[in-house]
Amino acid sequence: MSANRLARLRATLDRRQPDLRVLLDDVHKPHNLSAILRTCDAVGVYQAHAVLGGGRLDIQRHCAAGAGQWIHTVAHNHVTEAIAAARDDGLRVYAAHASEEAMDFREVDYTAPCAVLMGAELWGVSRVAAEQADGHIVVPMAGLVESLNVSVAAAVILFEAQRQREAAGHYDAPRLDPDCYRRTLFEWLHPRIAEHCRAQGVNYPALDDDGDPIRSLSTDTT
Repeated sequence: MSANRLARLRATLDRRQPDLRVLLDDVHKPHNLSAILRTCDAVGVYQAHAVLGGGRLDIQRHCAAGAGQWIHTVAHNHVTEAIAAARDDGLRVYAAHASEEAMDFREVDYTAPCAVLMGAELWGVSRVAAEQADGHIVVPMAGLVESLNVSVAAAVILFEAQRQREAAGHYDAPRLDPDCYRRTLFEWLHPRIAEHCRAQGVNYPALDDDGDPIRSLSTDTT
């Protein structure tokens, strides 16, 4: 294991934000989904939830630039499941939705646990998602077009969240749960071994200081 690679992966995990999440309500175009995950990686989002009819994530590698393997992405069959998962973790859900009560996206306090809910490019978030959200946000437009591409809008909002969190010191120390940190680091370093462990129902081996497994798979059981 390269020392530089291990250090880079640790530095990235050190900045992951477990309480900043993205919910995607039927964002079905692969290039949009992939571009949003790329932005998630850039701003330190740890987890994204995608609501897709078939429950299948189609991530285009050239758009995501490999980000799909670095963002923990959960598929749902309905948006209520994704919103409930966020609420169970204590997050407020803000839907990008141009309603009468919508606020400028910069007015939200993104330093608090929150999830940004984005809808499909043509029709936006679904009615049920808009109703269940804790608030609506919009990106003010000064031109003739009424909205941005969904991946661009997500980037604008998420980089504002990063700006606020950076100022609040949220990136200064690791914020992931230690078990989650160790599990994610192992999956990043050794994806094939991790897949084998899951298939066999055994725990991941411990890692040594160089990031290499130090225990036999046969000695670890769940």
